[in-house]
Amino acid sequence: MAVNCTSLEQVREHIDGLDRKIVSLIAERGAYVSQAASFKKDSEAVKAPQRVEQVIAKVRSLAQELGANAGITESVYRAMIAAFIQQELTEHSALQAADQAGRTYRAK
Repeated sequence: MAVNCTSLEQVREHIDGLDRKIVSLIAERGAYVSQAASFKKDSEAVKAPQRVEQVIAKVRSLAQELGANAGITESVYRAMIAAFIQQELTEHSALQAADQAGRTYRAK
């Protein structure tokens, strides 16, 4: 819950504190995204457009429930999800290459 501030400095201090928490949560979310890459069979599973829309619907609903702007929440999540998909595609590709190299090595 936001507190009423008496100065711009106070507002900025609170925003800085929130930014630290948000970045920490992004890092945690990224760790789960990295784990997810190992469970997906191909790049289409990584992109998962139906899952993206499920997440967007869920966060829009949460935004309304918690008093956040649903449009801003959706925009932020779409940008974040797009960036994480790129990360996951890179990691998935590396995992596939390592798996293929391991199979080639074992076949020799």
